[in-house]
Amino acid sequence: MSMRVAIITLSDSGCAGQREDKSGPVIRELAEAAGYTVAHTALLPDGVEPLASELKRLCDEDLADLILTTGGTGFSPTDLTPEATRSVVERPAPGIAEAMRWQSLQITPRAMLSRAAAGIRKGALIVNLPGSPKAVRECLEFILPSLAHGLEILKGTAGNCASPE
Repeated sequence: MSMRVAIITLSDSGCAGQREDKSGPVIRELAEAAGYTVAHTALLPDGVEPLASELKRLCDEDLADLILTTGGTGFSPTDLTPEATRSVVERPAPGIAEAMRWQSLQITPRAMLSRAAAGIRKGALIVNLPGSPKAVRECLEFILPSLAHGLEILKGTAGNCASPE
């Protein structure tokens, strides 16, 4: 079963045409290599409302199985991606963000500053990724294999999460 992924980049400067989105293409490359079909991409300004509205639409209209965001997970006053995500999820999935932070901490102590979140709304999984292309690659390569199994369970096409395979 082919899973659909939506990729959302959060960046005020990207929306203003002042900065090229380099993380979104990394997500696309890795997702497609893992067998996902890119169903939707978006470049949105920072802030809770634009992202929360887009997440609700994608989940409630069953337009994606996995939604990967990039950007807005740091300490800047405009970094509100986790707040937008938490405002729409019905069931948090904190282990995903914890796993990304753990993996990233093996590379840099600054990984502790990530405020990324993850959770489920309807039949979709939402995961916040960092904004840097390097960090996106490191995190996504680490979590993608396990996300596939989680999505199969969410969609009812697999069972038994206890098995390590």
